[in-house]
Amino acid sequence: MNPKRSEVQEKECNKIQELTKRLYQNHTLLDEELIEILQCEQEDALEFLYQYARQVREKYYGKKVYTRGLIEFTNYCRNNCYYCGIRCENRKIDRYRLHKEEIYQCAKEGYALGFRTFVLQGGEDAYYTKEKLGEIICYLKDHYPDCALTLSFGEWEQEAYQYWYDCGADRYLLRHETADESHYKMLHPEKMSFVHRKECLKLLKQIGYQVGSGFMVGSPGQTIELLICDLRYLETLQPHMVGIGPFIPQADTPFAASKAGTLLMTRKLLSILRLMFPKTLLPATTALGTIHPNGRELGILSGANVVMPNLSPTDVREKYLLYDNKIHSGFESAQYREKLAMQMKQIGYELSIERGDSLM
Repeated sequence: MNPKRSEVQEKECNKIQELTKRLYQNHTLLDEELIEILQCEQEDALEFLYQYARQVREKYYGKKVYTRGLIEFTNYCRNNCYYCGIRCENRKIDRYRLHKEEIYQCAKEGYALGFRTFVLQGGEDAYYTKEKLGEIICYLKDHYPDCALTLSFGEWEQEAYQYWYDCGADRYLLRHETADESHYKMLHPEKMSFVHRKECLKLLKQIGYQVGSGFMVGSPGQTIELLICDLRYLETLQPHMVGIGPFIPQADTPFAASKAGTLLMTRKLLSILRLMFPKTLLPATTALGTIHPNGRELGILSGANVVMPNLSPTDVREKYLLYDNKIHSGFESAQYREKLAMQMKQIGYELSIERGDSLM
């Protein structure tokens, strides 16, 4: 027995190690076993979990950390999600839309910096019609045929999804946010549909997109039992990417006074996701880097293998505020890619200039 641990701590550590090994072998556990890991706060026991997650990601992806150039092209949104700073009822936000030529310039600069995946992210802005966005997709795929193009543009109908896919979009990111309908209704206005969100994800996979889903960690009303629901839903969906990050409140939303999600819970979930879905892509998100100065590195050390620096014009980065204190300069900025590379090197990893497709 480790002399620094009590008998109770030793027992918990041994149990977490046992559960981690079984999760590694079987890629799933019983609900109560997953809860046991999620409730654990013993550092040395969790380091065993993180170590196994790193081992799995390195088995399939080596030491590579894939970079995505994020272009936040509009902060207009027709939705009124209660947790989001760009919700339509937020009258304090400075709204913007990027002209297509601005988007092309972002991509040009990103390509020169070594990015081979671009992510077009925006609120559900009807200004960008099916055809307008299709034109942008076609241009980017024509000029950068060796690059992957990801859309993160919310819920639309099959016709639009199919059109953008036919134009050349490769991937689509759409977080389910929560797999429990009652919890979904707590986070979203009545007109938004939990069923439609899940139907969109199913449809995107059927069309042929590489699909990313995910959820907020520590969102208002979330319990460990609800997190288990999220994990079970992802087992059913089998996404190519899972994006999770801590909930961070935004001052001009109904949840302004709510408590933020934690680094600890996010790290545990990243490791669990890596062991459940060994070949999936897992980003160390901007939100993780926002709540802790080393959040991004700790996410990588928990099994993540993607980072998404910002390619947006510098004068709009601070306007795409989904939550408060979002980082939008320094290591988050694409122009600081060399510093980000050094940051990854210091923890034993390397930035990759590859497209970084999912192995799922």
